[in-house]
Amino acid sequence: MKTLRSDWEGAILVCGKCSRKVDGFGPKKRPLAKMLRKLLGLGKGRRARMGIVETRCLGVCPKRGVVVVDTRRPDGWLVVPEGADVEAVVERLA
Repeated sequence: MKTLRSDWEGAILVCGKCSRKVDGFGPKKRPLAKMLRKLLGLGKGRRARMGIVETRCLGVCPKRGVVVVDTRRPDGWLVVPEGADVEAVVERLA
């Protein structure tokens, strides 16, 4: 088995099924994972400070919302309502 080095301090998991069900976030209606990556100033891949990973269904399935899990605080999952201010979500995750 081979081990790969990563610069991640943690990961933010975004439910992909929830993301597809909502219209998007911000003025351009972008997926939540892309908005978080942009606003947190993160790159892609192993060299980024933190990973943003869009998963399959996390099994919560809220109506008109997206489930987000910060692996640094796994005991409190977030449900981001459709059309929510992404800046507020970024503050909570930063």
